[in-house]
Amino acid sequence: MPRLRQVPRADADPRVIPFYDLLFGERDPVAEPGTATGTPGDWWTVFALIPEILEHAGAGFLLYRSPQRLLDPTLRELAQTRVGWARASQFVYSQHCKSCREFGIAEEKIAAIAHWQVADCFSPIERAVLAYTDALVHDGGRVADGVFDALRQELSDEEILELTYITALYDMHGVMSRALRTEFDDRDEPIVEVPAPGDDQTFRL
Repeated sequence: MPRLRQVPRADADPRVIPFYDLLFGERDPVAEPGTATGTPGDWWTVFALIPEILEHAGAGFLLYRSPQRLLDPTLRELAQTRVGWARASQFVYSQHCKSCREFGIAEEKIAAIAHWQVADCFSPIERAVLAYTDALVHDGGRVADGVFDALRQELSDEEILELTYITALYDMHGVMSRALRTEFDDRDEPIVEVPAPGDDQTFRL
């Protein structure tokens, strides 16, 4: 279960209902969870706590999928999927693996996103996008000149701005999903102490 309470349909603000209708039909998504892609759907029911935030996030989804975008959607999806992996958000990673297929990205490439650095299936611009994504996530936006130069060889300034904004947006979504334990990020902490055998739990060389 997510760490914050969820908003049942009966308690939802009128601005939330169109989102619920789109994702859940006439069901109460708290009493009867589940979306068409197999997620619980509790990202939506938690964000419904503040309708303005849900609307703002929804506008972001519409923005990145708008036909007015200049950036090749396959590059965008490679970045969004890599964000999920790099940020360790199973929700973002899993959902955007599916989006990659929607835009015709080969299974070989989807499987290689996790180890793109040693994969030979990516084009130079795809490798540049993946390296840029890692710089945004792992290095907090500190991007080496060589990586940026590789982007500029094939992308316009406008395309790079779109790439940066959308990738950083999904880094935020990954962070929030993990913090609030929504969707597939409702997981136990993976880093725990492994007990030593026996009763003595003190350190020994």
